[in-house]
Amino acid sequence: MAETTFLTYKGKPLVRKGNEIFYGDMTEKYVVRFEILSAKKDGKLEIADKVSVQLIKNDSEKPIAERVAKDSEKSSLFDALDIGFIWLDRALKD
Repeated sequence: MAETTFLTYKGKPLVRKGNEIFYGDMTEKYVVRFEILSAKKDGKLEIADKVSVQLIKNDSEKPIAERVAKDSEKSSLFDALDIGFIWLDRALKD
């Protein structure tokens, strides 16, 4: 069986599928989910201008709505990643 490798940041996987980005190790208590809600054109590039951030508990027995520990909406992907990384780091230290 072929091993899948993921892009990592600070030792944790960073995986994108469509407009969703997940950050964190799925074996740990929490992961962060980013969803690009809208983007604007800047020349030939599309820049995310509305991003949802959620700190999610890894408990597959509960519905997703009950697993969301924190959520926010940011006006750029950079701001969303920044707060998401902080939330995950703090949650895993507790």
